[in-house]
Amino acid sequence: MPYFIYKIHPMNILEKVGEFAKFQEASTQAKVLRRDLPADANYRIKVVYGENELHAEDTLSQVREPQPTTGEDY
Repeated sequence: MPYFIYKIHPMNILEKVGEFAKFQEASTQAKVLRRDLPADANYRIKVVYGENELHAEDTLSQVREPQPTTGEDY
């Protein structure tokens, strides 16, 4: 399954930036994109693993519950 890079705009609007076969390639590209973000950028860069674009976008659109904190790092 490929790794996808997305820009996540306000109101959770997704814009696919790239697709990579290996995580390291996707991660490297995402780091470059984050480093070069303009100061006034109104989007975030995310890497997501998915069977296809639809699966990746579905994963990015899911609301995740915050993890409880215990005050200890493991």
